[in-house]
Amino acid sequence: MKKKARLAFILSTVLVFGLLAGCGGKSGNASTDSGNKAGDANTGKSDKATVTLDFWSALDPSSEEGKKIKEMVAKFDASREDIDINLQVISYDVMHDKLVAAFNAGDAPDLSWGLSEWFGEFNQFDALLDVTDYFNSWDEKDAFYENVIQSYTVDGKLKALPNYLGIRALLYHENILKEAGYDTPPATWDELLAMGPVVKEKTGKEAFGIAGAGVRSPQELIMYLAQNDVVIAEQMSDGKYKNTWQDQPDQLAKAAEVFKFYKDLLSTKTIKADAKTWGWEEEDQNFALGQYAMVVDGSWIETYGKSSPEEMADVKIAAPMYKTTPATFMEVAPLFLYKSDHADATWEFAKFLLGAEYQSAVNLNEAPRSDVVSDSPWGSDFMALADSGVVFPAVSLGGITTAMEDALAKAMLKSDKPEEVAAWLSQAINDSLKKTGELSAE
Repeated sequence: MKKKARLAFILSTVLVFGLLAGCGGKSGNASTDSGNKAGDANTGKSDKATVTLDFWSALDPSSEEGKKIKEMVAKFDASREDIDINLQVISYDVMHDKLVAAFNAGDAPDLSWGLSEWFGEFNQFDALLDVTDYFNSWDEKDAFYENVIQSYTVDGKLKALPNYLGIRALLYHENILKEAGYDTPPATWDELLAMGPVVKEKTGKEAFGIAGAGVRSPQELIMYLAQNDVVIAEQMSDGKYKNTWQDQPDQLAKAAEVFKFYKDLLSTKTIKADAKTWGWEEEDQNFALGQYAMVVDGSWIETYGKSSPEEMADVKIAAPMYKTTPATFMEVAPLFLYKSDHADATWEFAKFLLGAEYQSAVNLNEAPRSDVVSDSPWGSDFMALADSGVVFPAVSLGGITTAMEDALAKAMLKSDKPEEVAAWLSQAINDSLKKTGELSAE
């Protein structure tokens, strides 16, 4: 979350000031940048001839990345006599509610960062600008991964743009595996489960780590479901969605196999007993400290090399192990463009944010463009997995992701039978879709 959950946590600690009554952004309050143009750039422009665009970003002002983003935005601002950028730093933790308040008040910004889990809901609000024609007429459109663009395409309309990619790969401590007698990481679930007891016996450490709770756990769950050819909701012929597991016994059985996999991770001691309640913090930090051998995680783990250089020195990257089909979770962090009177100017700025220059400067390891890929394994090895990336369906996800977390708790904490957990989650997903008016009648 940038990267998704990790940055959300960091930015939630950023102090924000100023009033933004009824409006939202990446945090919920305007920061010290609120009301300032493009990172305090003094362009000397005349207000008469310019359009001011409100841009809400969750950048961390204290980080090198945050400083680079402000620098790049200021560069665009200074280059355009017709456009001023009003950059406001707003943390993710309150961004969602402020944006919803802004939609209801008719006072949304022109564009903002966001979380992929918000896309379906915001589309239901009818707040998002249809950028299909803009994008299709752009001579750089072919530089973007096709499945990334499709992830924000609903009924043939492109309703959001990719800000960056948070692709997940299998990260492993080479030295731990070698100590256990393995030269390569597992390619399948069965191989992982077979390695678990061996790694524990020979090294005293667990073979694998998961996020059993919190915001990352549904992301991991949807990946494992996809690896067994299961989706949480299908779009039906009426354009709405439905979980069909209970209508298709083979799909229900496949979903149950996923929950059995989680239970087997525990019973074989492939994961720590505590991992069933880990959030992303414990998952990331314990891996970075070499407390266990492998994890499916994002390229942001590289940053732990600064605080734990010795423990991180042996980390290698591979494709995630799978059941029947190679798949990984691909977090397509959105750049939301909202309906406004400044659509043309907003698109001009969005093009800059998606352009090769900006992406190379800010997202070199996580760019949504196939022509911006770093030589580092933290970039190239992750981007090599883009074609196998899966995303959440374009529906309101609040109730669904909560149900997915609850399902994991049922499987690992309450020890419910996998078949019962799968059936319960199927019904819970459809109940959530019904509440949001997105459930298909078919």
